[in-house]
Amino acid sequence: MQNYAVQINKQGDHMEANVITMPVGNFATNCYLVYDDNNVGVIVDPGGEAKKILEAVEAYKLDIKAILLTHGHCDHLAAAAEVQEALKLPLYIHPDDVEELKRCREEALEFGLEEPKGAPNVTDSFQEGQILKFGALEFRVLHTPGHTPGGVTLVCGAKAFCGDTIFRASVGRTDFPGGDQRRLFTSIQNKIYALAEDTILFTGHDAKTSVGYEKRNNPFVRGK
Repeated sequence: MQNYAVQINKQGDHMEANVITMPVGNFATNCYLVYDDNNVGVIVDPGGEAKKILEAVEAYKLDIKAILLTHGHCDHLAAAAEVQEALKLPLYIHPDDVEELKRCREEALEFGLEEPKGAPNVTDSFQEGQILKFGALEFRVLHTPGHTPGGVTLVCGAKAFCGDTIFRASVGRTDFPGGDQRRLFTSIQNKIYALAEDTILFTGHDAKTSVGYEKRNNPFVRGK
């Protein structure tokens, strides 16, 4: 079993969420296994390679309670149906991206990605400001549209899982159907940059970053 990067940060007298980062699929999408000290957790963006994800869940002895999707693009959910079926999990996505999710097979063929084994079953939907609890973990939902209409950022303590809204010194594409550059920049400025500067941003691709770094260095959206 391959060892994946596990980040554990202490906040005050309690332990923050543990995070395993697993790049999956042809686009090296970051799939995250997020869990508490009792190994209760969730899977964020199972974008491909279901077998690898399931093997990691078993190897780390995780009690996974849900799949959380930051948005509806195929490269972030290609393994969702298979993982959902194997672990009998609820799946959350913002309602504005449900139609995008249903096009996952078409998108996979168009972009040469791993073909999903059907679309996952959407059982639950995100709402702005919603608090989701899984074990000792709490995720606050921020609706951050722009890359897609239903993009969300999931804030868990001093960590935020932001999908393709923002990257280190970059931002998400807005040239796909449903993309909107103005909404993207507004989401970053008003939602993500409103978080504490030491908040770690776990992005949909490539390396993580922080709110403070992006406010000072992102060439597309500077902090006020």
